[in-house]
Amino acid sequence: MTAYQEFSARLKLLISKNPDLITTTLSNIFTMRLIGNKTHGDLAEIAIAEFINQYMYDFKSVHVGKDLYRAKEHEEDIKIINEITKAEFPVSLKAYGDGPLQLSTDKTFQMFPRLEAIGMLIQKKEDIARIWADPAFAEFSTMNVLPLIYDEKKQRCNILVFNSERAKASVSRVAYEEKGSGRMHPAFRFYDADGNYICEVRYGSGTANALQRGLWTHTKNGLKYFDSVTNGWIDYSHNLILVKLFSHALLSTSKGHEAALAKLKEDIEEQKRHSKLR
Repeated sequence: MTAYQEFSARLKLLISKNPDLITTTLSNIFTMRLIGNKTHGDLAEIAIAEFINQYMYDFKSVHVGKDLYRAKEHEEDIKIINEITKAEFPVSLKAYGDGPLQLSTDKTFQMFPRLEAIGMLIQKKEDIARIWADPAFAEFSTMNVLPLIYDEKKQRCNILVFNSERAKASVSRVAYEEKGSGRMHPAFRFYDADGNYICEVRYGSGTANALQRGLWTHTKNGLKYFDSVTNGWIDYSHNLILVKLFSHALLSTSKGHEAALAKLKEDIEEQKRHSKLR
């Protein structure tokens, strides 16, 4: 079990024992969509980092600043430290609708041309083995992606972790498919022995933008290859008081923020006392 797998297992256990904690947090995160369609994504990184620090006593989390993005070795939003083993690992947090999910941007544009070099239809065991042996796919099994998948119409969220090891072991065919189904560029799609979709590598040229390239999957079509940290969908609700709090906070001084922060900390401690954290 990798350090990230151990963390996600512990997170799943925490949520199963204390569903109210994650429900409150998710409700607040997705309330941010009332402020702006993309606001929730950035604030989710801060919220989940703090969730880990407040409720997962054996782990410490640090939110990685956006200013460091281009210098990052990994596609990370959060750095997590296991306080017991001292293992450190990056986590990329995604807040996506229930559908296509980007796992990696493939910044060096290597995945797609590597598959092209092997062939348009890859199904021999030795050729599939060549894919996993290629350095371009070295991080396939070490992607630490934590996706908050939401269904806005039904106001529910499912934290789904892509099981890359299960996916890797199940691939039996990789097929080049022309553009279509909303895609502007072709893709190599990975399938299992039963013809079930697993994931895909999108067009990898330097002329393609981040949404047209890299490793993608699909939370509906590839559900077999996901593990739910929340044990399925969790219903959330909008917290309109939070929106009002933000509007007033933007007009307040640091003195007012300090007083409000003290009250918020008291509320978190109250939640801890009523939870089953120990």
